[in-house]
Amino acid sequence: MDRRELAAFLRSRRERITPGDVGLPAGPRRRTPGLRREEVAQLAFISTEYYTRLEQGRAPHPSREVLGQLARALRLSDAERDHLHHLAGAPPAPPAGPSREVRQSIVDLLHRLPEAAAVVLSATYEVIAWNELAAALLEDFSVLSRRDRNLIRRAFLGPYRHGRRLYGVSDADEFTRTSVQHLRAAAARYPNDPEVTGLVKELLAGSEEFAGLWATHDVTARPTLCKTFAHPLVGPVAVNCDVLDIADRDQRVVLYTAAPGSPSEEALRLLSVVGTQRMGVPG
Repeated sequence: MDRRELAAFLRSRRERITPGDVGLPAGPRRRTPGLRREEVAQLAFISTEYYTRLEQGRAPHPSREVLGQLARALRLSDAERDHLHHLAGAPPAPPAGPSREVRQSIVDLLHRLPEAAAVVLSATYEVIAWNELAAALLEDFSVLSRRDRNLIRRAFLGPYRHGRRLYGVSDADEFTRTSVQHLRAAAARYPNDPEVTGLVKELLAGSEEFAGLWATHDVTARPTLCKTFAHPLVGPVAVNCDVLDIADRDQRVVLYTAAPGSPSEEALRLLSVVGTQRMGVPG
């Protein structure tokens, strides 16, 4: 552990972040460049005393959990996070399971696409980020548990919103086949991850359909380029579906866009207003 370099690195990263970057008020008497030490400690869920000792080169070896919390609080890039781990004498270990941490640049991208409904899926089809239009088209994922945000579990085991499987999407059967193929590949990449193995066991026990598809051992899938959602408020919404891979995180960005000038484009515009005003339809 290089305490001196670790202290200097933490201080340099802290001083480059403004309070506004992390949603904090600047205040009229701020003299410290960037964030204060107590603000970083608060964002990282550690004590101010311990963080101060880290910046002074006097703290004991930080745990991997603390390093991860500091990386998120200081909005470190992937390279900076790895560097932080090396300075602390705890080189980052290869992931045991699928990453659920979405890069801030990807989150920002979602919210810069006002005419596209966009979600980020983990390797196991958990919705781990979304924008307002996706919440309006599909559902408000912020009020769901992690369990209910998993689209494979929802497809095979429910619950079915408004009595429709997967939001009434037109290619539900194709989605189930594709998702099983992707899950089998993910299970091979993360054989020791309890969440992945637990999800597979739960689906095998709870769905004969899943068990039948799993038994085929297929791992290839063709993307669906167009699909239609049966929305309870605006009716059918036909969209193009494009998938962008985030290879280093084993994640996918899914974009739903409507043809320019189409009724579905008008429906998405209406939903963008509905989503912003949070005028929901009873489930």
